[in-house]
Amino acid sequence: MAVPIPTLTALSSTTVKPAVIFTTPPNYAARLSDLLARKGHNPLWCPTITTSPTPQSLIPHLSPPSLSHFSAVAFPSRASIASFSLAAASLPKPLLPSQGPTFTLAALGKDSELIDTPFISQICSNSQRVKLLVPPTATPNSLALSLGEGYGRKVLCPVPKVVGLNEPPVVPNFLDDLKSGGWFPVRIDAYETRWLGPDCAMAVVKKGEEKGGEVYAAIVFTSSGEVEGFLKGLKEFGWDWGTVRRRWPGLVVAAHGPVTAAGAERLGVDVDVVSSDFGSFQGVVDALDVRLRALGHE
Repeated sequence: MAVPIPTLTALSSTTVKPAVIFTTPPNYAARLSDLLARKGHNPLWCPTITTSPTPQSLIPHLSPPSLSHFSAVAFPSRASIASFSLAAASLPKPLLPSQGPTFTLAALGKDSELIDTPFISQICSNSQRVKLLVPPTATPNSLALSLGEGYGRKVLCPVPKVVGLNEPPVVPNFLDDLKSGGWFPVRIDAYETRWLGPDCAMAVVKKGEEKGGEVYAAIVFTSSGEVEGFLKGLKEFGWDWGTVRRRWPGLVVAAHGPVTAAGAERLGVDVDVVSSDFGSFQGVVDALDVRLRALGHE
């Protein structure tokens, strides 16, 4: 049974511990909420974006023998792996013949756990032909570098199509890094990242406007898209990031890894905590916990 995720609108007036807001899309919310709760914090979900797979865009590239034209697939997120799997499920299998050159599947950190034996068996009946590559640092740049020299070979890149927000530089930079490494990246919009709309920050604003309203200890961003979505939501109510800082001057801003932190700073949001271990959400939760306890939030 699914565990309910507390939202800002569900916040009880009897809550004692200051809340930790997090803005992840629904597919990541339960995991991050659970990690925060295990540390003794009061997680409150305020999603600003949503992700939805568009596997139909991948089908022409996966249908046998189309995938044989590629030497690798570079997955920059869990959502890209999920969309690939949905597309593969609707096609004749395996997608590749049992004999041929090594075919590389590259993924980041904990995302790589989704590329298990059943996943690989959809691609090729000969598991020895498929290589799983997980770079030591969970960033798109590291993913591109870990693939090594491409020598003009094709790499399939299932990436998001951004709707309602500006596309951050992460994906274009990732594709440029692959090109610099001699690869021929083929971009496929395998899922949509969409702004949740003008009401996404309403609960934060309403609490902030209440006399003696809720005190928030921290806010956690796991992507720059979430940051932009939050700022865009604030703007709908005449707020900006400065308003948030004035209302809650002690608010700790935590970013999941340096890519998210750089995106937040680019958008004018100052970051206090950046996780050094960003292969999973555990890193940002641990880093935030250390900071909050140092500030007296037990």
